Amino acid sequence: MPARGPRLLALAALLSSGLALAQSAEPRSPDGKRYLAQPLVKDLYFADPSAHVFNGRLYVYPSHDVDAGIADDDLGNQYAMHDYRVLGMDRIGGPVTVHPVALDVKQIPWASKQTWAPDAAYKNGTYFLYFPARDKAGVFRIGVATSKSPTGPFKADPQPIRGSFSIDPAVFTDSDGASYMYFGGIWGGQLQRWQGNRYEAKAGDTDLHRDDQPAIAPRVARMRADMKQVAESPRPIVILDERGKPVLGGDHERRFFEAAWMFKRGGTYYFTYSTGDTHYLNYATGTSPYGPFRYAGHILKPVQGWTTHHSIVEFQGKWWLFYHDTQASGKNHLRSAKVTQLHFTPDGSIQTIDPFKD
Repeated sequence: MPARGPRLLALAALLSSGLALAQSAEPRSPDGKRYLAQPLVKDLYFADPSAHVFNGRLYVYPSHDVDAGIADDDLGNQYAMHDYRVLGMDRIGGPVTVHPVALDVKQIPWASKQTWAPDAAYKNGTYFLYFPARDKAGVFRIGVATSKSPTGPFKADPQPIRGSFSIDPAVFTDSDGASYMYFGGIWGGQLQRWQGNRYEAKAGDTDLHRDDQPAIAPRVARMRADMKQVAESPRPIVILDERGKPVLGGDHERRFFEAAWMFKRGGTYYFTYSTGDTHYLNYATGTSPYGPFRYAGHILKPVQGWTTHHSIVEFQGKWWLFYHDTQASGKNHLRSAKVTQLHFTPDGSIQTIDPFKD
């Protein structure tokens, strides 16, 4: 028996050194942190991943980042995406299929450039792709394209959705079959120019600089049965603080910036979004798809890179957070989609995720 002691110690030391070696070989951020997840795709850049389950398979509808040689600025001109490709997988952690181009900006009659973060929906045998792009005058609108396949190709309608504006459409279908579009983004997304649902070019390039007033609100509108138009004028979404008062414009860790996403769990509606310049993904909860929503906390701490954008979906009995970062490129405009499991506490709260292991 005594002779086994040194052997066990030697084996333990060997295992420990092997673990240390494996950890040291893991990809690390510029400040030495290990990433929680790895990119879904290695050789192309995909951001803003909108995930959906269609016919038991998981499909991700991301924006497709490209390098156009444009320097970073606050209006997002460096994000020069011009087409969409759909990602597909049978299980999380399994092979990811990158499907052919589903839609190119050249195939959108009304658009000029910058096909930013999209979303998708399905109804009555038709798949719908919703996307923002600049029109010929440089104003962001939201368009729709259709296909009989979840991976496309999609055919764009000749005009944007009537009354649409800004960016980041996300379409949520409730348990009663009604669908709603959530959208908006300040700064380069131009939402600050649409107060009152009318375009005011002089409203500025960032926000309204009213830190002591309620923050600029994202929008929601119920969709028509055809899923191609909205059935009502867009309504503002109110996000309330712990006192039941609207979150203020100066509260940059809680106010809405972009990347709206809605999901429902049990009887609770979760409105989720990005804070932009403070780089959090947040959530707020309510009892109606229109809100109001009470701020509840952070979903994801800041990732590597300036932007943070996401989706949340239930798949094969678990909940998943899809997000992006700049691990593969180190550049803000070349991002990689990732996924990690999302966990809830018994009271329905979302456990905050750190995108780094250490």
